[in-house]
Amino acid sequence: MNNIHKNYWNTHQRSVKEKPHGVARVISKRGFCSRSQAENLVRAGRVSLRGKIVRDPDAPARENDEICVDGKIVKASEFVYFMMNKPRGYVTTASDEKGRATVMDLFREEFAKMFPGKPVPHISPVGRLDAASEGLLLFTNDTKWADTLLKTKDERRQLQKARAATNHVWHGRAAQFVQEHRDCTKTKDAIRSKVTEHAEVPRIGNEPLAFPHTKIYRVQVNGHPTSDDLAKMESGFYVPPRVFGEPEEFMHAVSANLYSAGEKNSWLEITLDEGKNREIRRMLAHLGYEVLRLVRIKFCNYELGDLKQGEIKEIRPSTEQTTV
Repeated sequence: MNNIHKNYWNTHQRSVKEKPHGVARVISKRGFCSRSQAENLVRAGRVSLRGKIVRDPDAPARENDEICVDGKIVKASEFVYFMMNKPRGYVTTASDEKGRATVMDLFREEFAKMFPGKPVPHISPVGRLDAASEGLLLFTNDTKWADTLLKTKDERRQLQKARAATNHVWHGRAAQFVQEHRDCTKTKDAIRSKVTEHAEVPRIGNEPLAFPHTKIYRVQVNGHPTSDDLAKMESGFYVPPRVFGEPEEFMHAVSANLYSAGEKNSWLEITLDEGKNREIRRMLAHLGYEVLRLVRIKFCNYELGDLKQGEIKEIRPSTEQTTV
């Protein structure tokens, strides 16, 4: 009976916890470098997996496998989390083929001021702000946390449904197993304990992640949008594509409100729950308004506050319970 119980759970734990990924992805997840850089290292023959050189970036590797680059073991980096008040004119990329200043150039400068002599961690921005936009930008080397932040409302709903379906099947199988082996109290207690632990929630360490996926912007426009214009943004409409020949895109704002008004210009406060390309600019252009400034002031649970332009600040990830 104990052997049946052990095999049952070992098989499940291997399928859930030990699913292999491409070796380049595992290197990136450990915070050693970006995934594209890891792929180049593998192709160059500089990576060994379990003691053997591999040249296929998709060679299957598990989270705890020994991986070396140039003979040195790649260990998981300590996760770090930062926010930046991005100034206008910086592109959100690690490097730019046109030679423009990037947010990573600025991050390295600010990190050196904050931590003199300390090596800059391999870190990446979470999502994007275009070069003309300003405000809150997050950085981390925790790819799982970043992916959770960037999931759209529909993606999170689909994930929740998938998890619910998986848990329903798993609970049913476990219950059946308990019924079949009801004379073994130890087996029943162990399975019930595992079933309780099974429901998967995105985590940082042992803590569940929780992020209402909203982004709030202050937007300065020429002219004075009417209440009808703002209502149209909230109900949504189709916007012409950025590239000729592509289909129109449906866009909408969670809320669009007048924040303040001057003689010639207005400031709006717009909330989004999705991440379509240049969404606010394209909606306002379709309504006949030019965006003069666009500043992100909130992203999920994180607010820009009084952080000065160009500065960075270390943050602690929120771990409140998710409501999807």
